[in-house]
Amino acid sequence: MGRMTKTLTIRTRGASDMVDITRELREAIKESGVREGEALLFVPHTTAAVTINENADSDVERDLLLGLDKSLPDRPDFAHAEGNSHAHIKSSVVGVSETVFIDGGAPVLGTWQGIYFCEFDGPRRRKLHLRIVGE
Repeated sequence: MGRMTKTLTIRTRGASDMVDITRELREAIKESGVREGEALLFVPHTTAAVTINENADSDVERDLLLGLDKSLPDRPDFAHAEGNSHAHIKSSVVGVSETVFIDGGAPVLGTWQGIYFCEFDGPRRRKLHLRIVGE
């Protein structure tokens, strides 16, 4: 059973941002030597997340961020002193972890799927932990 843990550093560009990290995951899987197994992705931040969605059309990234902003806006009646309650809520709704199967040394993704690091309180320098396990 092979196993590798790696931490990616991600620089986000705006207050809200989606960074396609699919290529970085593919490279980490190749580096690990795992051919069959799982990749576990974990974001150790309370105002960021990770998700799997379409990566063929960049308008989807824009629309996802717009939808989250419209659904979960910043509100003047939030009590959190740092003023980023909306970012904490978005992180909880989207989620801080994903599991991706590995088959043939590659992530198992649908034709149009990619993996995104989601920023909700940037721009910042962030971390994403990967654990790759398998044979």
